[in-house]
Amino acid sequence: MAAIYSLFIINKSGGLIFYKDYGSAERMDTNDSLRLASLWHSMHAISQQLSPTVGCSGIELLEADSFDLHCFQSLTGTKFFVVCEPRTQHMEGLLKLIYELYTDYVLKNPFYEMEMPIRCELFDLNLSQAIQKDRVALLGR
Repeated sequence: MAAIYSLFIINKSGGLIFYKDYGSAERMDTNDSLRLASLWHSMHAISQQLSPTVGCSGIELLEADSFDLHCFQSLTGTKFFVVCEPRTQHMEGLLKLIYELYTDYVLKNPFYEMEMPIRCELFDLNLSQAIQKDRVALLGR
């Protein structure tokens, strides 16, 4: 069973710009993935406003019985979130690595238009390698 179920990248407006399924029990259809991304964007924004902590950046971890949802928000407002097995460790590091891949292979791509869906082979290839390395590391723990 995969430790990571799926990866979502949401632009600062709340639009889903990347979705990848990594072996969850049931693959979500396009409408469900769009709904989940929009819902998460809204929940994240509301949590920032309702937090009693000054400077709160929003929800970083949502724990449920059957999954965990880890989120990383960049300074530009782009959100990266991973749905994974419950109590999976070191997802913050993986999310930061995914962000680095995003900056290296997507943002530096002269053909990529900001806020649009990501279609970049080098990003996909390096992302797959990073996820595979993470799975191997999890098996070794």
